[in-house]
Amino acid sequence: MSFLRRVAGLSLRDRVRSSAIREELGVEPLLLRVERSQMRWLGHLVRMPPGRLPGEVFRACPSSRRPPGRPSTRWRDYVSRLVWERLGIPPDELEEEAGERKSGLLFLGC
Repeated sequence: MSFLRRVAGLSLRDRVRSSAIREELGVEPLLLRVERSQMRWLGHLVRMPPGRLPGEVFRACPSSRRPPGRPSTRWRDYVSRLVWERLGIPPDELEEEAGERKSGLLFLGC
């Protein structure tokens, strides 16, 4: 954010909010950019042919618990929740919607 402040010619003493600086410069928030990238990768995973390893790993359902110290949420669960919150697509319809390029996932950059 300090880089954007310098580009805008502002300092912390000017007390301008980061969101106002991003809006003025036309820069999207980093979280939105990361989510768009994740949605794009989800679309690629769903459309992959059955033999491809990334698609197989995405579709795999491990039967055991995660070891201590590991995140309890899998990437697939995180993306399912993200699609549900952003687009209102239920997790059971996720693969069908992501497989269609004309769906709402295209809005997020898939």
